Amino acid sequence: MSIASNLEAINLEVKALGVQLVAVSKTKPNEDIMEAYEAGQRVFGENLVQELVEKYESLPKDIEWHLIGHLQTNKVKYVAPFVTLIHAVDSFKLLKEIDKQAAKNKRVIDCLLQVHIAEEDTKFGFDHAELIEMLRDEEFLALKHVNIRGLMGIATNTENEKEIKEEFYELKSLYDGIKASFYRKNESFDTLSMGMSSDYKLAIEKGSNMIRVGSTIFGKRVIKHFKNND
Repeated sequence: MSIASNLEAINLEVKALGVQLVAVSKTKPNEDIMEAYEAGQRVFGENLVQELVEKYESLPKDIEWHLIGHLQTNKVKYVAPFVTLIHAVDSFKLLKEIDKQAAKNKRVIDCLLQVHIAEEDTKFGFDHAELIEMLRDEEFLALKHVNIRGLMGIATNTENEKEIKEEFYELKSLYDGIKASFYRKNESFDTLSMGMSSDYKLAIEKGSNMIRVGSTIFGKRVIKHFKNND
């Protein structure tokens, strides 16, 4: 099937459910991204800052670029002028740097807080206690140039569907609790990003409203490193 056909098939599944599709275009050439673009896709996700910047500079400016990979604080300045959403905010240090660089660019940058839900040490993210502590911190409350849109998580890379469902359920429960406790009057806290090519159906079943799908749209990747988001 073509990229356009793959997109159409996924959108038939998810659009009626109010789920936003992020097309994960990491390692993909501009030609593939343009095929998806011409089929109507406007939201794309990249893992690496350098690749994201290069694609932003050479592709249509109405694309919404999401940074979905682990972000180092010293690279925030390169994406701060244009990035639409940063998914993997996994520390207060990083969030403060995003706020600083957003202020320099006279922007407010939308962010998702990454929660560690997987049974794998290689995954990044806040644990529950760290997250709650930060949300109560006066220094966090003073940040003016970041907008917390919701939470993001990556499930364990396993064939065990029960384990994956439990991890997604855990994240949805945390999302609901945080929304009720900290963002009850803030309508912009509205995003739960979980689910990739291998598990997005399970994620939607457990309450995800944003999925990050790469290989199901573009085909299997040739480059096999950076297996953090697809």
